[in-house]
Amino acid sequence: MEKTMQKGKRPITDWLPITKKEAEARGWDEVDVVLISGDAYVDHPSFGAAVIGRMIEAEGLRIAIVPQPNWQDDLRDFKKFGKPRMFFGVTGGCMDPMVNHYTANKRRRSNDAYTPGGMAGFRPDYATSVYSRILKDLYPDVPVLIGGIEASLRRVTHYDYWQDQLLPSIMETSSADLLVYGMGEQPLREIIRLAKKGVPLSSMHNIPQTAIMRPVEESLPVVKNWEDLELHSHEKCLEDKLAYAANFKHIEQESNKLYAKRLVQGIGERNLVINPPYQTMTEKEMDKSFDMAYTRLPHPKYDKRGVIPAWEMIKFSINMHRGCFGGCSFCTISAHQGKFIASRSQKSIMKEVEQVVNMPDFKGYISDLGGPSANMYGMKGIDQSICDRCVSPSCIHPVICSNLDTSHRSMVDLLKKVDHHPGVKKAFVGSGIRYDMLVKSYNKKADNSIDDYLDQVIGHHVSGRLKVAPEHTSDETLRIMRKPSFKHFHEFKKKFDHYNKKHGLKQQLIPYFISSHPGSTEEEMANLAAETKDMGFQLEQVQDFTPTPMTVATVAYYSGVHPYTMRPIYTAKSKQEKLAQHQFFFWYKKEKREAIRRRLRELKRADLEEILMRGPAKSDKPKDRKSEKSGNQQQQKVQNGRKRSTTGKREGKSRVKEPQGNSRGQNPRSKRQKRR
Repeated sequence: MEKTMQKGKRPITDWLPITKKEAEARGWDEVDVVLISGDAYVDHPSFGAAVIGRMIEAEGLRIAIVPQPNWQDDLRDFKKFGKPRMFFGVTGGCMDPMVNHYTANKRRRSNDAYTPGGMAGFRPDYATSVYSRILKDLYPDVPVLIGGIEASLRRVTHYDYWQDQLLPSIMETSSADLLVYGMGEQPLREIIRLAKKGVPLSSMHNIPQTAIMRPVEESLPVVKNWEDLELHSHEKCLEDKLAYAANFKHIEQESNKLYAKRLVQGIGERNLVINPPYQTMTEKEMDKSFDMAYTRLPHPKYDKRGVIPAWEMIKFSINMHRGCFGGCSFCTISAHQGKFIASRSQKSIMKEVEQVVNMPDFKGYISDLGGPSANMYGMKGIDQSICDRCVSPSCIHPVICSNLDTSHRSMVDLLKKVDHHPGVKKAFVGSGIRYDMLVKSYNKKADNSIDDYLDQVIGHHVSGRLKVAPEHTSDETLRIMRKPSFKHFHEFKKKFDHYNKKHGLKQQLIPYFISSHPGSTEEEMANLAAETKDMGFQLEQVQDFTPTPMTVATVAYYSGVHPYTMRPIYTAKSKQEKLAQHQFFFWYKKEKREAIRRRLRELKRADLEEILMRGPAKSDKPKDRKSEKSGNQQQQKVQNGRKRSTTGKREGKSRVKEPQGNSRGQNPRSKRQKRR
């Protein structure tokens, strides 16, 4: 059997097949599973379709991927592999397609980081539902299983910012047979185990971390140790915003418990049944997921279409763990990955370092050693039985849990190991750092490892800028955000400056902030601008709050109340209210100064006017090229000619400026047809 050689003599069979010809090159005349994805196929452990595809392959099944199928022609992409023997899998991609497509102001983006050349228009809005309905029309007798972040965050009645209304579970809108939420390896292995025995998906009612639809008149199967919790129906939520808000507290708490209840919600004549999640993945399970036979490269079919920006950004990065116990009100990480940290072994991480070092175009610089939050690797409860009973969505708010082991020792050891690798010149920590765990004013029981960690990171692992996310300066708004008081950021900046000076560096501290978050007022934003200016910052990483499904902040935005207290919360919603808050960040722009001056006088805040209107900021200006060179010009080397990604790490907020391009939302299908 002749193998087509690609990517510098790599056979095409090193990738999972995405064409009939590639499947035939493996000797296949049919496949067991066809996976439809809204992203281009990048065979890398940071891309969900690759992880699921490789996992299905490792279970001994024949898996084919259909990346970014054309949903507007004769649907040939959906038909090219024919009927799979077991089921179709569907994912909208690594981002919710609506966050991928639109800015906080609902303007259509002109690019897509998960498409070759960064081109927009290669996936539909609400991609999971669109793909799934097409498959059900074409192959009504073949089961459809949906998963990924879009399915995960839309698994129950949710507010859709782009339609400005409540939508039912994606199980209703997609017509799918089964939903896998969260990180899908554990439930998918059980699904495959049963499918191999001939059990149809329609009979798989009791698999943890899945959701199904059942007729209202059918009783739920009894499962040992499972308790049921009935939510307000979708129809009740449509009638009463407070019912929708009351639901969310139960949804969030049960999603973050180790021993959760089964959730039931009525939708018309059927019940949505959401089974409890699996336990957190073990180190062995994490290693198995990351150690599969990835090429770490995009499929060769994209070679002439331009780089895939999301891959270009992470191709030399290494993810050390999953999950985040911060529980921020605007963030979707814990809703999808869980609050408990699942960490890889150091052996697995160092094995991946070796793989990165051996990549042909690697120049010695690892762009990120991190995770959802860089400094949570290996952290867990001291007494597991306390964690087993915990219902809190955050382990570090309103205070750091006394049962949480916040030692940074294992991270320091790992960073040093990577540093000592002969093929690594520099390994940067590009993920955001939880600064609150690194100051004893907040992390009162911390050991000295927090100082060792900050010393190690600032001295050896910052590419000129260290990213942290205080998010706001108002204590009241920070409480709603589940973030610590801003006074702890002042403490952190002192430590940052100390270690900068110790190592003879002039690196920048880059704080991230959100405007228009529920609870935030115009006057508070003016205070934020004044306080950060006094600290020497000229802010650039600022974004309006974007309501995304499955967050406290989104529930508050829609319902007008906090879902835990049911007390009213003010939220800036109109374009005028949002612009009024956002403008204060840009006190240093000439075109903004007069409007800011006028508004502060209307607010009778002469004190803030005096601060914001006097001279420029003292330091940390984003255009300071001398500061950027302080890391031995490492940032330029790490970028290695790549483009900056157009998307932020967390879906709750984007970290980039609005694109100014394709406001008409044109679809580049005419060009695509020629390429086919």
